[in-house]
Parts: sequence; structure tokens; C-alpha cells
Amino acid sequence: RHISAPPFICFPLGVFEWLQLLHMSVFSQSFSPCGRFLAAGNNYGEIAVFSLSAALSPDATAANQKPVLTFTAHEGPVFSLLSTDVHLLSAGNGEISAWSWNELTKKNVKPLWTKRPNYKSSLEIPEINSMIINPRDNSLVVGGGDNNIHIMDLEHGVFKNVLQGHSDYIHCVSVRDREAEILSGGEDGAVRMWDSRSSQCVHCIEVYKYESCARPQFGKWISCLTTDSDWMLCGGGPSLSLWHLRSLSPTSIFPLSGCQRQAAFYQDKVLTVGGSSDHIDVFTNLSYRAFSLSF
Repeated sequence: RHISAPPFICFPLGVFEWLQLLHMSVFSQSFSPCGRFLAAGNNYGEIAVFSLSAALSPDATAANQKPVLTFTAHEGPVFSLLSTDVHLLSAGNGEISAWSWNELTKKNVKPLWTKRPNYKSSLEIPEINSMIINPRDNSLVVGGGDNNIHIMDLEHGVFKNVLQGHSDYIHCVSVRDREAEILSGGEDGAVRMWDSRSSQCVHCIEVYKYESCARPQFGKWISCLTTDSDWMLCGGGPSLSLWHLRSLSPTSIFPLSGCQRQAAFYQDKVLTVGGSSDHIDVFTNLSYRAFSLSF
């Protein structure tokens, strides 16, 4: 039976909140410099701050797995988050903003500054998908939708160099400080390893060509990448996998469903992984998921 509806229908607020959660993706996350908080950014431009110390407490309740602060940081998605000693850096479409961690813990959410890389055209607004600090020269390494890696001098606040080599979007960047290398992963399915001193690509790993990692049904793109110098964790279209970088070979494959968008090591003990939902999975060792945080 067909019943005609009025031209405007008002749904309860809870319906829209449920729909928002249903279509939410966690694109980015970063630990606070003190290690007690985790910030996560989603596709709605929101940043949620979790008390990780409370969530990991033996006396934790379901309430401890919810944010202590949520705010809108960018008009578009929060594609990348990064913490310095005092700041939380967030990146969206073509811009990077800085927030004070001290102020965020007081629930003050005013940005300190906003900057933009030197793109070929003033009309070009590619997303900034990933950022990392290179401590060797106090530079900010930025990868995004123009297929290039931009290097920013943090002391002077200017972009000073560009690394070119990927043939498609760059989704993630990381730094092997001990080896003076920058790692980047992209839509082209490659993880590139760059010498940060010469700006040259020294290795290229095409993860999707390894049978143990390949998932052709999801594609070849690499969307998350992190390293602690000897090891690299990466995933996306291919399965989330742990690699030994000295031998350039995968050692562990994680049997997780879906496509992981962001992963990070935490004090060599905790691994947090976010993806195509409002949940962030927390592993207390590299093979056991302890619980999930949620927006």
C-alpha cells in the first residue's frame, strides 16, 4: 500500500546520528606527547580525543572508550593527524592546522596557525593524506593527492623541497630516523623508501605482488604505513602486514576484514588500527585485539 509523505519529514536527532556513525570512517590518529591521549580524525572533519590511559585501565568501563572531547577541525575530512612535543597538527583538503595539546586537554579548540604547501596552481586543492616529523632536520614531511611529498622547514614555516616518484595519490608517510629514510605508500600500490639527505628513492616495494599479502578484490593501494626503524606495518587493499625492513620481506599477515586506513605503534606495546567504521581497534600485543574505542 502506498502512503504519500508530506514534503518535509522530521526525523529524531538520533536517526541522523545513527546514519552518521554508519557511514563514518576513521582516516587519522595520533598519540599525545604525554602518551595519555589518542586523537582520531574522521570523514566528517571531526577530531575526537580519547583518554587512552583510562581506556587501558583495569577498571575501565564502556564510558572510558568514548571521547573526552570532539570538535570540528576542517570543512572536509581530517585526512591526517600528527603530534609534536606541544602541538597536534591536523590536515584536510590542501591545508594544515596546528592546535595546542595543552589547550585541547582544557577543551579549548582554537587553531594556532594554518598553512598550505606550494602547489603548482593556486586552484589546486589536493587532500593532505599524511604527515610525519623528520627529527634529523626538524622538518615536516607531507604526502597527498598531488602524488608528491612536500618537505616543510618547521623552524621557518616554509616548504623547501619536493620528492617526486609516485604515479598516483600518496596516502601515507613515515620516517626511519636511524637510517635517515622517508617511507611513503600510495594508490599506485608501492611503498617507496627515500634517502632524506639526497632526496632519492632507494627502494620500492610493490606489496600487492606478494601472494601472502595480495587481495585483488580490494585493489593494490597502500593506505596505512608506520615504522619503528627495523619493522614496517602497512596495509590497505593488500592485507595489513608486518615487514622486516632489513630483509624487505613480510613476516606477519593480520587476518582483519575490510581495508585498514591508519595504524600506529604505541610505546612498543600497543597497536591501534582504524578504518571503515566509527571504531578504533586496540591491540595489546601484535596478535590480540583487546577492545575498541568509538566516536
